[in-house]
Amino acid sequence: MGRTRGASRERAVQLASEGKLEEALAEYQGVAKATPDDAEVRQKVAELHEWLGHRADAATAYETAALAWTKAGQPLRAVAACVALSRLDALPATRARTARVLAERFALPPGVVASGATPGGAGPVPPGDAPGAMPIFSHLDREAFVALLEALEVRAFFPGQEVVVEGTPGASMFAMVEGRADVLRTLEGGERKSVGAVVPGDFFGELALVSEGLRLATVVVTERGVLLELTRERMAAVAAKHPQVAVAVDGFYRRRMVENLLRSNPLLNKLTPEQKAAVSRDFELRPVAKGEALLKQGQTGDAFYVLLRGRCTPWLEKPDGRRVALTELREGDVFGEISLLLDKPVSATVSADVEGVVLRLERAAFEKHLLSQPGLKGMLMRMGTERLQRSAQVLASGRVLHEGDLRV
Repeated sequence: MGRTRGASRERAVQLASEGKLEEALAEYQGVAKATPDDAEVRQKVAELHEWLGHRADAATAYETAALAWTKAGQPLRAVAACVALSRLDALPATRARTARVLAERFALPPGVVASGATPGGAGPVPPGDAPGAMPIFSHLDREAFVALLEALEVRAFFPGQEVVVEGTPGASMFAMVEGRADVLRTLEGGERKSVGAVVPGDFFGELALVSEGLRLATVVVTERGVLLELTRERMAAVAAKHPQVAVAVDGFYRRRMVENLLRSNPLLNKLTPEQKAAVSRDFELRPVAKGEALLKQGQTGDAFYVLLRGRCTPWLEKPDGRRVALTELREGDVFGEISLLLDKPVSATVSADVEGVVLRLERAAFEKHLLSQPGLKGMLMRMGTERLQRSAQVLASGRVLHEGDLRV
């Protein structure tokens, strides 16, 4: 029997690839009768009904697929199937019934409140981060879950298509349901380099959604993709009625910022998973206004900083009052460690050239998490010594540091 079902599935795939959709549908329906809990087959039945214009049958099939994906513990696939009901103008009662099943399975249980997204920092791990949970959604109660689900759109992309483009304004975030995409970033010389991949279950684009900034990377689909999209406009409409939605999105944004830093920063990625989890709770994410001075020369340093968005210029004030600019700080650069390491006044003033975002780690947390690690302390000491030497050279010669010199 299993071999026969496998043969029927293969035949259905072959028929669909040949454009014989009616025959493919019949084959998939036969497999579905033999394996009623096979969510993938239920999904194919729904898609074929839709492609053939059988809107009522497609709506029924998508509801069945959504329930099958829910039972299989695949929340994004279930959500995408549920969203399809709106596209097909399914009856409100049908959409509500299906959405309620998903909410009962994946939203927070009644009486449980997510503890993440604290205003000042990354916050502790909330209940919605339990295994099998869905980012953002599983931090909501059932009513907010359903409301956010109804705000989503399903988007399909083919290989080679760009989902978002670096440098353009961003107004939405995405979740990859099916397929794969490359994340590309432009180097200073103009070359585009792959810095990662997006696979099913991944979310991306929340940075531009929350901060209303430009896209920091281009995402290009490499395998046919199905994505869920949440626009800023729709999120705002939902959050107006369910404020916890904005809190959940903000909490996700904060956690992702810290996770990206801990994964990509050469200094911090040396921490163990346990150490990363500990330090992530102590980092404070904070916006920076244009012209704001984060460190002031001669004052006692109180924190270690990581520049996440924007640009900052460090500068030294010479004895005669003249200011000498040092190398510009860019995204990913760290500063403030010299004063903390040597317990000395800050060696240079650091001001924001544009609006930005930084991660801030207070002195006590810096000493606890970083200075307690012998290898990291040695790296920081070397960085601090080299920067002090550079500062002394600038004061003596008045030269401005060039690109490639050690940054403050």
